[in-house]
Amino acid sequence: MPGRGEVWLVDLGMIEKVRPALVLSGPAGLKDRDLITVIPHTTTLRDSPFEIQVPLPLLKPGAFLAQSPATVPTPRAERRLGRMTEAQVRQIEDALLQWLEIKRAQ
Repeated sequence: MPGRGEVWLVDLGMIEKVRPALVLSGPAGLKDRDLITVIPHTTTLRDSPFEIQVPLPLLKPGAFLAQSPATVPTPRAERRLGRMTEAQVRQIEDALLQWLEIKRAQ
């Protein structure tokens, strides 16, 4: 079961393909849909401030795309690649919140 802060290979569909992605969502409850929300990783960069580069030995050089959160059925998570630290996850969350113009509570 994919957990928050883990990096998985995720099938994001025909256009996006199978790629590494950071799981941001927590565990689903018994009455919840069996879904995970992820931030995909890419090696094709455009120099956007929403491309968050977090060097991980388990990934090719690239960035997580804070502009591209996706929610997919949990079975599309194919294989766990590793785990990020909470500080690394926070970098990506901060960029996502900035993209969505959501201010963190102080």
